[in-house]
Amino acid sequence: MVHLILTGATGLVGAATLQAMLTTEAVTRISILSRRPVAQAEGQEKAHVIIHKDYKDYPSQLLEQLKDAQGVVWALGVSQNEVSKEQYEEITYDYPLAAAKAFSTLHPETPFTFIHISGEGATQTPGMFTPIFGRVKGQVESALLDLGKATPNLKIYNVRPGGVDWRQHPEIHNYMSHQALYKKAIIPVFSFWKDMTTPTRPMGKILTELAMSKGEPLEGKDIGQEGRLVPNVALRRMGGW
Repeated sequence: MVHLILTGATGLVGAATLQAMLTTEAVTRISILSRRPVAQAEGQEKAHVIIHKDYKDYPSQLLEQLKDAQGVVWALGVSQNEVSKEQYEEITYDYPLAAAKAFSTLHPETPFTFIHISGEGATQTPGMFTPIFGRVKGQVESALLDLGKATPNLKIYNVRPGGVDWRQHPEIHNYMSHQALYKKAIIPVFSFWKDMTTPTRPMGKILTELAMSKGEPLEGKDIGQEGRLVPNVALRRMGGW
């Protein structure tokens, strides 16, 4: 019996992950933190939507509802083109770090696995021309890894999907967020270079399996940072595509 937490369920990665969680028999409860209702969860007995407005604050009443959760897939995010620099930093850096600190207190004596959705292009060694996305994602990756090292029960994985490809995943088409026209145009082009794309169906399965795990370091020459960084090439290998 496994209880998992999910954020960003109305987005593309979140919708794919929710579909995988719903169809994984071992997952018996899904707590979805969301600012608004989640249509994909309606009528699903094991999915419970918790309306949560402030992702920097986790009151005791909320943590009580999550107390037996084994892990989380943190898929909450936004494009750097949709918000101000300050808003992007708050959503991308402050939110997941606050959540990781709070969730690590749920059951301090046993592992809690935190799957942070980053992205290809993130870097922990930014240069002069690194975009905001790459710099901030890299900063939160580093901060989460440092927190994990300082918090023995908190097991961090930073996962970097490439161009997320939803086209062969019809189960989520009615629930996923609207995709910008440039994404619809570029994904078919990227699909010719497989290492640049991430199909949603196997991605959701891998993210769910990682969240269900005890968070032990992963192995493989394509895995980075002592088993904690999963680039897209590793995602594709793990998913067998």
